[in-house]
Amino acid sequence: MNHDTDGRGSHDPAATVDRRPLRLRREAWGFGIGSLCFMAGAIPAYGDWVGAVLVGVTFFVGSLFFTAAGFIQLSLSGRRPPRSHTNLADRADWWAAAVQFAGTLCFNVSTGVALAAAIAAPEVLGAGWRPDAFGSIAFLVSSALAVVATRHRLALWDAHARTWHGTWLNMIGSVAFAVSAVGAYVSPVTGDFVSQFWANFGTLLGALCFFFAAVLSRRPRARREGVVGPVFDR
Repeated sequence: MNHDTDGRGSHDPAATVDRRPLRLRREAWGFGIGSLCFMAGAIPAYGDWVGAVLVGVTFFVGSLFFTAAGFIQLSLSGRRPPRSHTNLADRADWWAAAVQFAGTLCFNVSTGVALAAAIAAPEVLGAGWRPDAFGSIAFLVSSALAVVATRHRLALWDAHARTWHGTWLNMIGSVAFAVSAVGAYVSPVTGDFVSQFWANFGTLLGALCFFFAAVLSRRPRARREGVVGPVFDR
């Protein structure tokens, strides 16, 4: 838990007001930029233009932005892991953020491995990245927990932490990533993707949903003393 003071041990409201909106903006920027990277990497024309290695770099950089944003979201989810007295909404919110963060770490690993493979042999089928099973499952579980948190959002530590449009956009994106992971599986019998179309389209659709969820996650700032009406995060 953060304790902002004015140097004399007393609480400084202005410091608290300024810090949380800034971190929330960085969270949205992280998910937004990461989503744009994944969208670009999933477009075949982009891959043909830059080659397998730069596509791998694009996915890897995008996964780093996802992880940074996921860490910020986790650090804001009630400020600490759930305790015995934590209500259902805050408990689901924290676990949704924690599982999502674990999923982003899985994507860090898979995109890093894919980038190394692309550098070693860019012509090999499957050298480029596609959503992996572990990260995709984590995103699905996280989205399901987010639904629980959103159902009770008025009881959350921050009522703006979850919104229905953000929750369902992330759920659709998670499902799309899961479909993409299945499509990207290389069959040992045929030596080809189960469905290259769904491997690419699922990634593109999922990233698009995550991008709009990030863009729509602007939240109102806490009121400053002496200001009438809400001050919105810009």
